[in-house]
Amino acid sequence: MSGANVSRGQASAASELHNQENMLSRLRGSLKPRAAANENLENLPPKQAAGSRTVLGALQNNQRSKAQNQRGTKQESSQSLSCKNEDLGKSSSENSSTKLPTFQIHVDEPDGACIKKPLPVVDDVKAKSIPETINTAARLRQPLAPIDMPAAAMDLSFDSPMDMSVVEGEEKPVDVNEVPEYAAEIHTYLREMEVKTRPKAGYMKKQPDITNSMRAILVDWLVEVGEEYKLQNETLYLAVNYIDRFLSSMSVLRGKLQLVGTAAMLLASKFEEIYPPEVAEFVYITDDTYTKKQVLRMEHLVLKVLSFDLAAPTITQFLTQYVLHHSVNKRVESLAMYLGELSLVDSDPFLKYLPSHTAAAAYTLANHIVTGGSWPKSMTEKTGYSLEDLMPCVEDLHQTFLGAVQHAQQSVREKYKGPKYSEVSLIDAPTKLLLN
Repeated sequence: MSGANVSRGQASAASELHNQENMLSRLRGSLKPRAAANENLENLPPKQAAGSRTVLGALQNNQRSKAQNQRGTKQESSQSLSCKNEDLGKSSSENSSTKLPTFQIHVDEPDGACIKKPLPVVDDVKAKSIPETINTAARLRQPLAPIDMPAAAMDLSFDSPMDMSVVEGEEKPVDVNEVPEYAAEIHTYLREMEVKTRPKAGYMKKQPDITNSMRAILVDWLVEVGEEYKLQNETLYLAVNYIDRFLSSMSVLRGKLQLVGTAAMLLASKFEEIYPPEVAEFVYITDDTYTKKQVLRMEHLVLKVLSFDLAAPTITQFLTQYVLHHSVNKRVESLAMYLGELSLVDSDPFLKYLPSHTAAAAYTLANHIVTGGSWPKSMTEKTGYSLEDLMPCVEDLHQTFLGAVQHAQQSVREKYKGPKYSEVSLIDAPTKLLLN
């Protein structure tokens, strides 16, 4: 029995030993892949011997390197990622006793500067740039260097077009109308345009509700308006031309005749004056007979009838050319202007004459009354009008001049009584003309 028991114990012991060996082999097989897996992990810290404090030292250096990286990030925000990696490599090489930290935190920075600029260097650059900026501004404030010009180049004679000298303490008078190089071409152009902008002579016969006397009252009122607002004489002539051309094409009731004259004066003011009166001023001078809307509508209608052709030659333009071509004294010029405005009031005899014809007749009559002269031959060559051609218009002007004192409309006569026009309206007209 004892032998059998011994054999059984030995068999059981052998089986347990076999089982333990199998378990150990299984445990060793399971540990080998774990060790291989641990070898592939890069960030695991290496095993250190017991009692060694290297791990604590590594943690301390790691903390210091993190603090340095944080301070570097605050101070040098413009550095790129590559610059930070270089700094970490330098700091790790300096501490031979330590190794790389277990992990690193990288912060994305904007692309740009990779060059490190320590704070002292930046301060030095700023300190140097301030005086350089001041010196640059000082150089810019320096006056320009004078240019040496020869004395001959600055010698300007009175015949030079750049002459800006003063004669006898006053500026040289400049007449913008005195252009002898273009005088002939200008006169030819005006003669062509006066035919195109000429009103019909007998249009008043076709008007059902207005007469020549109504037109004379309207023109007399426009003369007063021009004097009230200090308008140019040319403005008055243009307004009368617009009225006659409009009435040549349109029938107007007597209640709207003043509205036509107001719109014509408004257009002439806009065309000729530098500072024309406003629409409200023209409404005011009509004693609020018409509204602003009515004036603007009539202005539109006049423009349509005239086809927007407002540049009409007038008597005053031709008188200016005649006086420049053959100069006369101030009294003759003022009397010729007075006779020209008298022709505006009465349409019956004078609408049949062109403005150049009426201006030549006024020049002839004024020259004869004041100086006893006549129509010069040089003017005949310039205009093509002979004295015989002018005599019918001269006689009509003479009759108008004689009857100006008894005329119902006196605005033109009152206008030329002042010293501005040499009081030519007070001149006694001769009863007969002896023109040669």
